[in-house]
Amino acid sequence: MLNAFLTDISDRDFVSPLRMSARLRLPLGELARLAHVHRNTLTRHPDSPAVQKCLQPVVRILTVAAELTGDADKAILWFRHQPIAGYAGKTALQLVEGGHALAVLKHLEDLRDGNYA
Repeated sequence: MLNAFLTDISDRDFVSPLRMSARLRLPLGELARLAHVHRNTLTRHPDSPAVQKCLQPVVRILTVAAELTGDADKAILWFRHQPIAGYAGKTALQLVEGGHALAVLKHLEDLRDGNYA
């Protein structure tokens, strides 16, 4: 399940922005905003360390969410649509876009540890 998700978004040995965009059902421009890089950077230099560093928080969040839900598709739906308690009804996607990926990861760790917000 998780390996299939990582295979879906990978191209050789790096995360493909185009594949990630398709898998998340997000336009490439929105993925660029989420990753805090220019859209052209994603397409011209997808394997650059800078792009990969920007995509890693999203991959980590989706990986942990998939482990918790048991399904990558459910993790993606959660990431895009489920408001997180304590964050003014914002979704994980909105929080990551706002620069709060670590808060989302902390929330997921709390859920994994049995602490419910």
